[in-house]
Amino acid sequence: MADDVGNVSTVTRVRADDAGPSPRVPPIRRLSLGQRIWRERWMYTFIVPGVLFFVIFHYLPLGGIVIAFQDYSPFLGFAGSTWVGMENFTRLVGDIEFWTTVSNTLVISGLQILFAFPAPILLALLLNSLLSERVKRMVQSIVYLPHFISWVIVISIWQQVLGGAGPVADLIAQLGGGSVNIMANAETFKILLTSQVIWKDIGWGTIIFFAAITAIPTELYESAAADGAGSLRRIWHITLPGILPVIVLLLILRLGDVLSVGFEQILLQQPSVGVAAAQVLDTFVYFRGVQGGDWGIGAAAGLIKGVVGTALIIVANLVAKRTGNEGLI
Repeated sequence: MADDVGNVSTVTRVRADDAGPSPRVPPIRRLSLGQRIWRERWMYTFIVPGVLFFVIFHYLPLGGIVIAFQDYSPFLGFAGSTWVGMENFTRLVGDIEFWTTVSNTLVISGLQILFAFPAPILLALLLNSLLSERVKRMVQSIVYLPHFISWVIVISIWQQVLGGAGPVADLIAQLGGGSVNIMANAETFKILLTSQVIWKDIGWGTIIFFAAITAIPTELYESAAADGAGSLRRIWHITLPGILPVIVLLLILRLGDVLSVGFEQILLQQPSVGVAAAQVLDTFVYFRGVQGGDWGIGAAAGLIKGVVGTALIIVANLVAKRTGNEGLI
Protein backbone atom coordinates (compact mmCIF):
# COMPACT_ATOMS: atom_id res chain seq x y z
CA MET A 1 0.00 0.00 0.00
CA ALA A 2 2.85 2.34 0.90
CA ASP A 3 4.64 1.42 -2.34
CA ASP A 4 1.53 2.34 -4.36
CA VAL A 5 1.31 5.75 -2.65
CA GLY A 6 5.00 6.37 -3.28
CA ASN A 7 4.64 5.41 -6.97
CA VAL A 8 1.68 7.76 -7.38
CA SER A 9 3.59 10.64 -5.75
CA THR A 10 6.62 9.96 -7.98
CA VAL A 11 4.51 9.92 -11.14
CA THR A 12 2.74 13.12 -10.11
CA ARG A 13 6.04 14.86 -9.43
CA VAL A 14 7.47 13.73 -12.76
CA ARG A 15 4.42 14.97 -14.66
CA ALA A 16 4.61 18.31 -12.86
CA ASP A 17 8.29 18.59 -13.80
CA ASP A 18 7.53 17.71 -17.44
CA ALA A 19 4.86 20.42 -17.60
CA GLY A 20 7.53 23.09 -17.35
CA PRO A 21 7.17 26.55 -15.78
CA SER A 22 3.71 28.12 -15.60
CA PRO A 23 3.01 30.68 -18.33
CA ARG A 24 3.59 34.32 -17.31
CA VAL A 25 0.56 36.58 -17.16
CA PRO A 26 1.19 39.64 -19.30
CA PRO A 27 1.13 42.88 -17.25
CA ILE A 28 -1.99 45.00 -17.50
CA ARG A 29 -1.30 48.12 -19.50
CA ARG A 30 -2.65 51.16 -17.73
CA LEU A 31 -4.38 53.72 -19.89
CA SER A 32 -3.39 57.34 -19.70
CA LEU A 33 -5.85 60.01 -18.58
CA GLY A 34 -6.47 61.13 -22.14
CA GLN A 35 -7.10 57.55 -23.28
CA ARG A 36 -9.56 56.94 -20.44
CA ILE A 37 -11.41 60.17 -21.26
CA TRP A 38 -11.58 59.20 -24.93
CA ARG A 39 -12.82 55.73 -24.03
CA GLU A 40 -15.64 57.23 -21.93
CA ARG A 41 -16.16 60.23 -24.22
CA TRP A 42 -19.91 59.75 -24.56
CA MET A 43 -20.38 59.69 -20.80
CA TYR A 44 -18.37 62.91 -20.46
CA THR A 45 -20.49 64.44 -23.23
CA PHE A 46 -23.58 64.00 -21.07
CA ILE A 47 -21.77 65.59 -18.09
CA VAL A 48 -20.66 68.69 -20.02
CA PRO A 49 -24.01 70.61 -19.83
CA GLY A 50 -24.17 70.24 -16.04
CA VAL A 51 -20.52 71.24 -15.63
CA LEU A 52 -21.01 74.30 -17.83
CA PHE A 53 -24.07 75.31 -15.81
CA PHE A 54 -22.13 75.31 -12.54
CA VAL A 55 -19.09 76.98 -14.07
CA ILE A 56 -21.07 79.79 -15.71
CA PHE A 57 -23.68 80.46 -13.02
CA HIS A 58 -21.85 79.46 -9.82
CA TYR A 59 -18.08 79.62 -10.17
CA LEU A 60 -17.50 82.52 -12.57
CA PRO A 61 -19.74 84.88 -10.53
CA LEU A 62 -17.47 84.25 -7.52
CA GLY A 63 -15.20 86.90 -8.99
CA GLY A 64 -17.84 89.45 -8.02
CA ILE A 65 -16.95 88.97 -4.36
CA VAL A 66 -14.56 91.92 -4.73
CA ILE A 67 -17.63 94.20 -4.78
CA ALA A 68 -17.98 93.58 -1.04
CA PHE A 69 -14.66 95.36 -0.54
CA GLN A 70 -15.30 98.24 -2.95
CA ASP A 71 -17.47 101.31 -3.30
CA TYR A 72 -18.67 99.67 -6.46
CA SER A 73 -20.27 101.47 -9.39
CA PRO A 74 -21.46 99.57 -12.48
CA PHE A 75 -20.31 102.48 -14.63
CA LEU A 76 -16.73 102.30 -13.31
CA GLY A 77 -16.45 98.51 -13.15
CA PHE A 78 -14.22 96.45 -10.88
CA ALA A 79 -11.03 98.22 -11.90
CA GLY A 80 -12.37 101.78 -11.61
CA SER A 81 -14.30 101.43 -8.32
CA THR A 82 -12.70 102.62 -5.11
CA TRP A 83 -11.30 100.00 -2.74
CA VAL A 84 -12.77 100.50 0.76
CA GLY A 85 -11.62 97.32 2.54
CA MET A 86 -13.90 96.24 5.40
CA GLU A 87 -15.98 99.42 5.43
CA ASN A 88 -19.04 97.74 3.91
CA PHE A 89 -18.99 95.05 6.60
CA THR A 90 -18.65 97.69 9.32
CA ARG A 91 -21.66 99.55 7.98
CA LEU A 92 -23.57 96.30 7.73
CA VAL A 93 -22.91 95.34 11.34
CA GLY A 94 -24.10 98.76 12.52
CA ASP A 95 -27.29 98.61 10.42
CA ILE A 96 -30.40 97.89 12.53
CA GLU A 97 -32.35 96.73 9.47
CA PHE A 98 -29.70 94.10 8.77
CA TRP A 99 -30.10 92.52 12.21
CA THR A 100 -33.89 92.56 11.87
CA THR A 101 -33.40 90.83 8.53
CA VAL A 102 -31.12 88.19 10.07
CA SER A 103 -33.65 87.58 12.86
CA ASN A 104 -36.51 87.10 10.39
CA THR A 105 -34.40 84.79 8.24
CA LEU A 106 -33.36 82.57 11.16
CA VAL A 107 -36.90 82.33 12.54
CA ILE A 108 -38.37 81.39 9.15
CA SER A 109 -35.57 78.94 8.44
CA GLY A 110 -35.95 77.36 11.88
CA LEU A 111 -39.70 76.86 11.34
CA GLN A 112 -39.05 75.27 7.98
CA ILE A 113 -36.43 72.88 9.41
CA LEU A 114 -38.71 71.91 12.30
CA PHE A 115 -41.88 71.42 10.27
CA ALA A 116 -41.25 71.47 6.51
CA PHE A 117 -38.19 69.18 6.57
CA PRO A 118 -39.84 66.25 8.45
CA ALA A 119 -43.11 66.54 6.49
CA PRO A 120 -41.89 64.52 3.44
CA ILE A 121 -40.50 61.86 5.78
CA LEU A 122 -43.86 61.44 7.49
CA LEU A 123 -45.69 61.34 4.16
CA ALA A 124 -43.25 58.74 2.79
CA LEU A 125 -43.82 56.57 5.89
CA LEU A 126 -47.58 56.94 5.44
CA LEU A 127 -47.45 55.98 1.78
CA ASN A 128 -45.24 53.01 2.57
CA SER A 129 -47.84 51.74 5.05
CA LEU A 130 -50.59 51.69 2.43
CA LEU A 131 -51.34 48.26 1.00
CA SER A 132 -52.94 49.42 -2.23
CA GLU A 133 -50.44 50.38 -4.93
CA ARG A 134 -53.19 52.19 -6.79
CA VAL A 135 -53.87 54.44 -3.80
CA LYS A 136 -50.14 55.08 -3.40
CA ARG A 137 -49.77 56.22 -7.01
CA MET A 138 -52.88 58.40 -6.79
CA VAL A 139 -51.70 60.14 -3.62
CA GLN A 140 -48.20 60.61 -5.04
CA SER A 141 -49.57 62.21 -8.21
CA ILE A 142 -51.72 64.61 -6.21
CA VAL A 143 -49.01 65.76 -3.81
CA TYR A 144 -46.33 66.05 -6.54
CA LEU A 145 -48.39 68.50 -8.61
CA PRO A 146 -47.91 71.72 -6.53
CA HIS A 147 -44.12 71.51 -6.89
CA PHE A 148 -44.40 72.26 -10.61
CA ILE A 149 -46.55 75.35 -10.06
CA SER A 150 -44.73 78.68 -9.88
CA TRP A 151 -44.82 80.75 -6.71
CA VAL A 152 -46.82 83.43 -8.50
CA ILE A 153 -49.68 80.99 -9.05
CA VAL A 154 -49.30 79.47 -5.57
CA ILE A 155 -49.58 82.85 -3.87
CA SER A 156 -52.58 83.72 -6.06
CA ILE A 157 -54.34 80.50 -5.04
CA TRP A 158 -53.67 81.09 -1.36
CA GLN A 159 -54.81 84.70 -1.70
CA GLN A 160 -58.09 83.58 -3.23
CA VAL A 161 -58.69 81.11 -0.42
CA LEU A 162 -57.26 82.85 2.66
CA GLY A 163 -57.43 86.51 1.60
CA GLY A 164 -59.86 89.09 2.91
CA ALA A 165 -62.37 88.28 0.16
CA GLY A 166 -61.86 84.52 0.26
CA PRO A 167 -64.19 81.78 1.52
CA VAL A 168 -62.28 81.35 4.80
CA ALA A 169 -62.77 85.05 5.67
CA ASP A 170 -66.46 84.82 4.72
CA LEU A 171 -66.94 81.77 6.94
CA ILE A 172 -65.24 83.43 9.91
CA ALA A 173 -67.36 86.57 9.39
CA GLN A 174 -70.58 84.52 9.31
CA LEU A 175 -69.56 82.84 12.55
CA GLY A 176 -69.17 86.26 14.16
CA GLY A 177 -65.40 86.46 14.04
CA GLY A 178 -65.23 89.77 12.21
CA SER A 179 -63.13 90.67 9.21
CA VAL A 180 -60.06 88.47 8.81
CA ASN A 181 -57.29 88.56 6.20
CA ILE A 182 -54.84 85.77 6.96
CA MET A 183 -52.60 86.68 4.00
CA ALA A 184 -52.02 90.19 5.40
CA ASN A 185 -51.45 89.24 9.04
CA ALA A 186 -47.87 90.11 9.93
CA GLU A 187 -47.97 88.17 13.22
CA THR A 188 -48.73 84.83 11.56
CA PHE A 189 -46.81 85.50 8.36
CA LYS A 190 -43.87 83.24 9.20
CA ILE A 191 -46.21 80.34 9.97
CA LEU A 192 -48.02 81.05 6.71
CA LEU A 193 -44.73 80.84 4.78
CA THR A 194 -43.91 77.47 6.33
CA SER A 195 -47.37 76.15 5.49
CA GLN A 196 -46.95 77.22 1.88
CA VAL A 197 -43.57 75.49 1.63
CA ILE A 198 -45.04 72.27 3.05
CA TRP A 199 -48.02 72.40 0.69
CA LYS A 200 -45.87 73.07 -2.35
CA ASP A 201 -42.83 70.81 -1.81
CA ILE A 202 -43.93 67.96 0.42
CA GLY A 203 -44.61 65.70 -2.56
CA TRP A 204 -41.30 66.44 -4.24
CA GLY A 205 -39.33 65.71 -1.08
CA THR A 206 -41.23 62.46 -0.62
CA ILE A 207 -39.68 61.07 -3.82
CA ILE A 208 -36.25 60.77 -2.22
CA PHE A 209 -37.42 59.30 1.08
CA PHE A 210 -39.86 56.91 -0.56
CA ALA A 211 -37.09 55.65 -2.84
CA ALA A 212 -34.86 55.12 0.20
CA ILE A 213 -37.62 53.15 1.92
CA THR A 214 -38.16 50.86 -1.07
CA ALA A 215 -34.43 50.03 -1.03
CA ILE A 216 -34.74 48.44 2.43
CA PRO A 217 -34.80 44.60 2.11
CA THR A 218 -38.29 43.20 2.63
CA GLU A 219 -36.79 40.25 4.53
CA LEU A 220 -36.20 42.58 7.49
CA TYR A 221 -39.90 43.43 7.68
CA GLU A 222 -40.88 39.79 7.32
CA SER A 223 -38.52 38.73 10.11
CA ALA A 224 -39.75 41.51 12.37
CA ALA A 225 -43.39 40.58 11.68
CA ALA A 226 -42.62 36.93 12.43
CA ASP A 227 -41.14 38.00 15.77
CA GLY A 228 -44.36 39.82 16.61
CA ALA A 229 -43.27 43.42 15.92
CA GLY A 230 -46.13 45.75 15.10
CA SER A 231 -46.19 48.37 12.36
CA LEU A 232 -44.90 51.16 14.62
CA ARG A 233 -42.01 49.04 15.91
CA ARG A 234 -41.10 48.07 12.33
CA ILE A 235 -41.04 51.74 11.36
CA TRP A 236 -38.93 52.68 14.39
CA HIS A 237 -36.42 49.82 14.23
CA ILE A 238 -36.21 49.14 10.47
CA THR A 239 -37.54 51.97 8.31
CA LEU A 240 -36.09 54.96 10.13
CA PRO A 241 -32.60 53.42 10.57
CA GLY A 242 -32.70 52.40 6.91
CA ILE A 243 -33.34 55.93 5.67
CA LEU A 244 -31.24 57.68 8.34
CA PRO A 245 -28.23 58.24 6.01
CA VAL A 246 -30.50 60.01 3.50
CA ILE A 247 -32.07 62.11 6.26
CA VAL A 248 -28.65 63.16 7.57
CA LEU A 249 -27.39 64.01 4.08
CA LEU A 250 -30.40 66.17 3.22
CA LEU A 251 -30.32 67.84 6.64
CA ILE A 252 -26.68 68.81 6.13
CA LEU A 253 -27.53 70.32 2.74
CA ARG A 254 -30.52 72.11 4.27
CA LEU A 255 -28.33 73.66 6.96
CA GLY A 256 -26.16 75.08 4.18
CA ASP A 257 -29.22 77.02 2.99
CA VAL A 258 -30.28 78.14 6.45
CA LEU A 259 -30.00 81.80 5.40
CA SER A 260 -31.94 81.24 2.16
CA VAL A 261 -35.68 80.99 2.75
CA GLY A 262 -37.28 81.66 -0.61
CA PHE A 263 -36.75 84.96 -2.38
CA GLU A 264 -39.67 84.87 -4.81
CA GLN A 265 -42.17 83.56 -2.27
CA ILE A 266 -41.42 86.34 0.21
CA LEU A 267 -41.02 89.10 -2.36
CA LEU A 268 -44.54 88.50 -3.67
CA GLN A 269 -46.09 88.77 -0.18
CA GLN A 270 -43.93 91.47 1.38
CA PRO A 271 -46.21 94.38 0.35
CA SER A 272 -49.13 92.77 2.22
CA VAL A 273 -47.42 92.30 5.58
CA GLY A 274 -44.70 94.96 5.56
CA VAL A 275 -40.93 94.99 5.57
CA ALA A 276 -40.59 94.43 9.32
CA ALA A 277 -42.16 90.97 9.11
CA ALA A 278 -41.05 89.90 5.63
CA GLN A 279 -37.55 91.29 5.12
CA VAL A 280 -35.02 88.44 4.80
CA LEU A 281 -31.43 88.40 3.61
CA ASP A 282 -32.31 87.67 -0.02
CA THR A 283 -34.78 90.55 -0.24
CA PHE A 284 -32.40 92.79 1.73
CA VAL A 285 -29.66 92.20 -0.86
CA TYR A 286 -32.12 92.85 -3.67
CA PHE A 287 -33.62 96.07 -2.34
CA ARG A 288 -30.46 97.53 -0.84
CA GLY A 289 -28.01 96.40 -3.50
CA VAL A 290 -29.86 96.12 -6.82
CA GLN A 291 -32.67 98.64 -6.40
CA GLY A 292 -30.94 100.96 -3.94
CA GLY A 293 -27.64 100.99 -5.78
CA ASP A 294 -25.61 100.20 -2.65
CA TRP A 295 -23.81 97.31 -4.31
CA GLY A 296 -21.10 97.04 -1.67
CA ILE A 297 -23.56 96.48 1.17
CA GLY A 298 -25.53 93.95 -0.87
CA ALA A 299 -22.40 92.03 -1.83
CA ALA A 300 -21.17 92.06 1.78
CA ALA A 301 -24.48 90.61 3.01
CA GLY A 302 -24.39 87.97 0.30
CA LEU A 303 -20.80 87.06 1.17
CA ILE A 304 -21.68 86.68 4.86
CA LYS A 305 -24.57 84.41 3.91
CA GLY A 306 -22.29 82.24 1.78
CA VAL A 307 -19.59 81.98 4.44
CA VAL A 308 -22.09 81.07 7.16
CA GLY A 309 -23.73 78.46 4.95
CA THR A 310 -20.38 76.88 4.09
CA ALA A 311 -19.32 76.82 7.74
CA LEU A 312 -22.58 75.16 8.77
CA ILE A 313 -22.17 72.45 6.13
CA ILE A 314 -18.61 71.71 7.29
CA VAL A 315 -19.58 71.60 10.97
CA ALA A 316 -22.69 69.48 10.33
CA ASN A 317 -20.66 67.08 8.20
CA LEU A 318 -18.06 66.70 10.97
CA VAL A 319 -20.77 66.11 13.57
CA ALA A 320 -22.39 63.48 11.35
CA LYS A 321 -19.05 61.71 10.95
CA ARG A 322 -18.33 61.82 14.69
CA THR A 323 -21.74 60.31 15.50
CA GLY A 324 -21.20 57.40 13.12
CA ASN A 325 -23.39 58.62 10.26
CA GLU A 326 -22.45 59.18 6.65
CA GLY A 327 -21.75 62.78 5.73
CA LEU A 328 -21.29 64.48 2.40
CA ILE A 329 -17.73 63.24 1.92
